[in-house]
Amino acid sequence: MNDKLTGHLSIAAAYTIFGLNIVFCKDIANSAVVSPVVLFTLRAIGATALFWLISIFLPHERIDKGDFLKVATASVVGLFVPQMTFLVAITMSSSIDTAVLGTLGPIFTMFFAFLFLGEPITGKKAGGVALSFAGIIFLIFNSVHSGGAQNSSPLGIALLLLNSISFSFYLGVFRPLIAKYSVVTFMKWMFLFSLLLSLLSLLSLPFSAKGLITTDFCAIPSNVRWEIGYLILFATFFAYFLIPLGQKHIRPTLVSMYTYLQPIIAAIVSIATGMDVITWQKALATALVVGGVVLVSRSRAAAANAQPKTTRH
Repeated sequence: MNDKLTGHLSIAAAYTIFGLNIVFCKDIANSAVVSPVVLFTLRAIGATALFWLISIFLPHERIDKGDFLKVATASVVGLFVPQMTFLVAITMSSSIDTAVLGTLGPIFTMFFAFLFLGEPITGKKAGGVALSFAGIIFLIFNSVHSGGAQNSSPLGIALLLLNSISFSFYLGVFRPLIAKYSVVTFMKWMFLFSLLLSLLSLLSLPFSAKGLITTDFCAIPSNVRWEIGYLILFATFFAYFLIPLGQKHIRPTLVSMYTYLQPIIAAIVSIATGMDVITWQKALATALVVGGVVLVSRSRAAAANAQPKTTRH
C-alpha cells in the first residue's frame, strides 16, 4: 500500500469514527447523566493511558527539548480546545448548526496552511473546497424536517466556531512537527499535556474534580456506558492515532476535507436503521462532496506532499 493511499484510508476511517461520535455524543448529552467536562476528562485519561501503555512495547523515542513547547501548543489547539468546546456546544446547539459550522473547517485549514506552511491556494483546491461545501450544505438543508427544530444558543454557536478554527489551525500548522515523530510518541505527549491541562487549569479543575467524584456511574444506563466507551476507545484513541498517521502522507487541506464525511455517515446510519431513505438530494450531495475531494487531491500542490515544508513554523 502506497503512502498516499495509507493517508487517505487513515483520515477516512478517523472521520467515519467522528461521524458516529456526533450521534453518540448527542445521545450522551441528552441523557444528562455525565457533564461535558467529566466526559472530556474521562477520554483524556483513557487515551493518555492507552498511548503510554503502547509506547512501552515500542522503540524508545525522545522529544527534542525545543519541541516540547510546540507539542504542548499543539495539544491545546488540537485536543483540549476542540474536544472541550464540542462537548459543551453539543448540549446547546441544534444538529443543523453543528453540521453547518463543521463544514467551515476545510476553508480555515486552507488559509492556515497557506499562511504557515506556504501551501498554495490553487484554483482546483479552492474549487474543490467550494464544491464539497456546496454539497454538504445542500445535504444538510434537505435533511431538515419541519417541526421540532432545536434552537442553538449564541454561546453554542460561538463554541462551535472556536472548535472549527482551533482544529483547523492544528491541521494547518503542525504537520512538520507531526512528521518528525512516530504517531504513538507524538500522541502520548499530546494527550498527557491535554490531560494535565484539564486537571490543572483554573477553568476545568473545580468542575472536573467535583464531577468525577459526584457522578453516579452506576446509574448511567447501559447504552450510554457503551457510547462513552466508544467515545474513549474509538473517537479518542483510534481516531487520534489515525489522524497524525494520515497527516504524514496527505496535505492539511485534504485532511480537513474529510470533515465532510461526518454528515454523510450520519445519513448512512439513519438510512441503515430505517430512520431515513435514500433520495436524489442525498445522492447529489454525496457526488458533490466526493468530487470536491478529488479536485483538492489533484491540485497543483500535490507534488509538494512528499516533503512538507518546515519553514515559517
